[in-house]
Amino acid sequence: MAEEMSSLYKNDTWELTELPKGKKAIGYKWVYAKKQGSLKDDIVRYKVRLAAKGCAQQEGIDYNEVFSPVVKHSSIRILLALVAQYELDLDQLDMKTAFLHGDLDEEIYMSQPMGFKTAEKENMVCKLKKSLYKLKQSPRQWYKRFDSFIRGKRYTCSHSDPMCVLQ
Repeated sequence: MAEEMSSLYKNDTWELTELPKGKKAIGYKWVYAKKQGSLKDDIVRYKVRLAAKGCAQQEGIDYNEVFSPVVKHSSIRILLALVAQYELDLDQLDMKTAFLHGDLDEEIYMSQPMGFKTAEKENMVCKLKKSLYKLKQSPRQWYKRFDSFIRGKRYTCSHSDPMCVLQ
């Protein structure tokens, strides 16, 4: 949990502020998981994520649009065929805090996590600046940032794949 909080602070995920009148702070929950190796009983490490209680968000207030990026299987098959045909190297990466890189457009306030409240600011709330897991708009915000980065590298989108819907 301390490692997760350190990552959130490092990524400047929120700022502490007074809760404005008429606004409600959503809650949070800790999500625990075991990362397993190739063998069934081989536990590689334990993992924990701080997740916002996105189920408490209200459409039009806390979020406007949701989006879940999905790639066509035919696009993956074409990519793998090209890698095989031209004997290219293919790398895969797993970003540890991918969803935490999406900037938020909406004002969202969350309670400070118990056990990690800032001294002398216990009554303040977290004004989220970046996405957290389980927020309704997290996938959309992450994809917008990723898409912007890829386009900045002069890659273009295939018009036959629905992943290019965000412009």
